[in-house]
Order: sequence, then C-alpha cells, then structure tokens
Amino acid sequence: VQLQASGGGLVQAGGSLTLSCAASGSTFSGDYFGWYRQAPGKQRELVARISSGGTPNYADSVKGRSTISRDNAKNTMSLQINALRPEDTAVYYCRIRRTMSPTYEYWGQGTQVTVSS
Repeated sequence: VQLQASGGGLVQAGGSLTLSCAASGSTFSGDYFGWYRQAPGKQRELVARISSGGTPNYADSVKGRSTISRDNAKNTMSLQINALRPEDTAVYYCRIRRTMSPTYEYWGQGTQVTVSS
C-alpha cells in the first residue's frame, strides 16, 4: 500500500491551497481518510478527516475555511484550505485508517506547506 501526497508549496497569507493524496495497492472505500500536520517542534495533529460515508470533521483551527473530500472510485482524498495563515505552516500528511477488525493505518510521506506573512 502506498499513499502519495502532493500539492504543498509556498503560499502567501490569505491564499488557498489544495492538497491531494492518492492511495494504491488496495481498496479503502470503508475506511477513514484524514489529513494531519506537524509543525516544527510540535506534535502531529489532526486537521480534518472524512468517514467512508462522506461525513467530515475539522479541527477548530481550520473549521470554516477548509474542505476535505474523497473519491472512493479513485482512492483519492483532497484538502482545500482557504485564508491560509502563517500558523498553518507545517508538513501535511494523509492517513487511511480502518477501525473495524482487522484494523490498520497507512500514512503518506508528507508535503510541506509554508505560509508567508
């Protein structure tokens, strides 16, 4: 199984960015898809996740300015963040997690997002 994240880069504050993650090696239509981020010196934190049925959840820090989506047919997920802030600067990781037995999780390699003020 491989998860390939892309779409990171350098963006000015107030701008927008869309991150994408493509999964291969299996099918994941019944699993949670999620985006996490880790800033220097901080723990990795949840940004947003979406259930197999399409129900999203967002961290308070991005609620109202981000949208997570998934395409089960293509095994892909995306995260759009608008009104970017310098505090959004981090490495963003995609994750697939199965909560029913047999449980598993897979992580992408991370993509850097840098927001300049």
